[in-house]
Amino acid sequence: MKISKFLCLIVLSLTTANSAFAADIAKGKELTEKHACTSCHGVDFNKTIDMNTPKLAGQYPDYLYIALKSYQVKGNRIVGRENPIMSGMVGNLSLVDMQNISAYVSQLPGTMKTISQPSFK
Repeated sequence: MKISKFLCLIVLSLTTANSAFAADIAKGKELTEKHACTSCHGVDFNKTIDMNTPKLAGQYPDYLYIALKSYQVKGNRIVGRENPIMSGMVGNLSLVDMQNISAYVSQLPGTMKTISQPSFK
């Protein structure tokens, strides 16, 4: 039963994640301000309040979308993410809201260092 729920969420995620690229960036910015996302993730989504809060600027929009969606899945550690603050913050967001937020945050310049790919010569 748990596996079938997990597979359903994966299929749903894959079919809806691609639409994050067509999302409304301006609406995403408005939503991040309304929901006070910067109070933990920092004004530019690069300077977090502590080391346990992730930097989000420049992250892939589909990753952000799936992460937001996962916080809405309560009580299922296989599929969902357990964080009472984030669960409360995203609890009332629609799929479109999460797509818009993901699109906005992903286009911000990030300060995360990238790991160079190994060269296989």
